[in-house]
Amino acid sequence: MASFAQFGNDLHTGKRSFDIVGRRKTWYLVAVVALLVAIVVPQLRGGFVFGIEFTGGSEFKISQVAEQDQAAGADAVTEVVPQAAPRVSSVSSTGIRVQTDQLTSGETREVRAALADAYAVPVEQVTASFIGPSWGQDITGQAVRGLIIFLVLAAIGMALYFRTWKMSLAAMTALMHDLVITAGIYGITGFEITPAAVIGFLTILGYSLYDTVVVFDKIRENTSEAGSETRMFGESVNLAVNQTLVRSINTSVVAVLPVASILFIGTLVLGAGTLRDISLALLIGIIAGAYSTIFIASPLYAQIRSAEPDVRKADQKVLAQRAKAGSASKVAEEVSA
Repeated sequence: MASFAQFGNDLHTGKRSFDIVGRRKTWYLVAVVALLVAIVVPQLRGGFVFGIEFTGGSEFKISQVAEQDQAAGADAVTEVVPQAAPRVSSVSSTGIRVQTDQLTSGETREVRAALADAYAVPVEQVTASFIGPSWGQDITGQAVRGLIIFLVLAAIGMALYFRTWKMSLAAMTALMHDLVITAGIYGITGFEITPAAVIGFLTILGYSLYDTVVVFDKIRENTSEAGSETRMFGESVNLAVNQTLVRSINTSVVAVLPVASILFIGTLVLGAGTLRDISLALLIGIIAGAYSTIFIASPLYAQIRSAEPDVRKADQKVLAQRAKAGSASKVAEEVSA
């Protein structure tokens, strides 16, 4: 613990530093590759899997099941409706959920009876519900609108808080990176995108935004203080990232551990779909958010600002002072020799 504390202190004072801003092309390349994988692989696997809340259809839940044989549920449905394409999953240690395409009232009654026989339970323990396609489309529209409104308000809030649209642009770029990566993991693993997953998406965007604001606050402090006159703009940004690096790592680890526990318990122990859906989004989003804040948002902001005439002029002044100091040092060495 003492050595890690010393490591953090060295980063804060500048005694030790990682050239994060200077190697931004490397981090951009990693991000681009990850984004391509997140976009292309789900398409190769047949696209994203949306829950019944978005697509509509029929759903059956069987309670007090002695043996959770998912194949038995699928066979029972296809025997009644061969084209139903059932999706069977566990919802608890004694519960089974079966989702199908839209069924008629007669088909629903027959499927309930078939599922009751397949799992050796009374037909009363098999509940049936239906979600119409129009309701699913409405939920989809609301989810998309909610996401757009969040991003617009976050962008405006960042621009007003930091009094510059450039920090807002860098932060929104990082947020979009987190969203695409998280959604891509859902597509790659075949996890359903449900309303719980959408809630997880919005939650991790808030987490990533909070982490970015903390780092940007330090960047603003470093680039406006007197010490910045002896550092180039990119160096001041890099110092700020290093000063907040340990905090970002600690915050991410503390957040990831309980979320990973929820994902494990929800998937393997309880079989709770809602816990699984939201915890997967949180787990991937927290990791992606930690990366994007450090390796995308901050270097991108430094790159955008480095093209400004005032920043370029200040950087040239710092370089001239260093060249002058270097010449004076060389002359002193020659005189002493």
